Amino acid sequence: MIIPAIDLIDGQVVRLFQGDYNQQTTFALSPLAQLQSYQAQGAKWLHIVDLTGAKEPQQRQTRLITELVNGLEANIQVGGGIRSEAQLSELLEIGVKRVVIGSLAVKEPELVQSWFKKYGSEAICLALDVNINEQGEKIVAVSGWQSGGGKTLESLVESFKPFGLKHALVTDISRDGTLQGSNTQLYQEIAALYPDIQWQASGGIASLEDVVAVRDSGAKGIIIGKALLIDNFSVAEAITCWPNE
Repeated sequence: MIIPAIDLIDGQVVRLFQGDYNQQTTFALSPLAQLQSYQAQGAKWLHIVDLTGAKEPQQRQTRLITELVNGLEANIQVGGGIRSEAQLSELLEIGVKRVVIGSLAVKEPELVQSWFKKYGSEAICLALDVNINEQGEKIVAVSGWQSGGGKTLESLVESFKPFGLKHALVTDISRDGTLQGSNTQLYQEIAALYPDIQWQASGGIASLEDVVAVRDSGAKGIIIGKALLIDNFSVAEAITCWPNE
């Protein structure tokens, strides 16, 4: 499945290079108009990242996200700066279909596990953003990629499986924003290891060939941001390569 994405800082559409806030590209686009365009081309899910909220949770862009949800018919998945159950429930109440939880799943797993029990596995997607070290270990980063979490992807998945983990977004940080292609080996490995999880691939997508490679890796969805913003290809073209399920 093709999942077009936009990242937002202070209401503006941006892209970061490898998660670095000091390497920001700002696009002179209306967030709503851009997402409506993706929807019109056939996107069934849209992915929004509140980068302001990821860095400063007290400054989350909830009002803007509410406006976006109200202006769209597609399913919306939102991540960035979720630190409490109140913030999670607020997003669900305004119509967000799935909330992405990242750092908190590493720092306070028992808390997030309790949310799986209360809200269900369809309402939550774990964001497992990894740095792959020389030993091949997939170390999950936290706090908007500003620090390492010290836990492996596999250990986190194992701790959440008993609570119904179904959706997980995995980004190879070294590829994000680089347009150097996706780490398909990573997705092949985790899809083979955990076939019951709906893996979403993210990071590095530059071409339709990259889309096809991720489709064939065993991932169930692909988050595409920068390549769409710079018109490398369209959502409609991507869906032709990988039809929505």
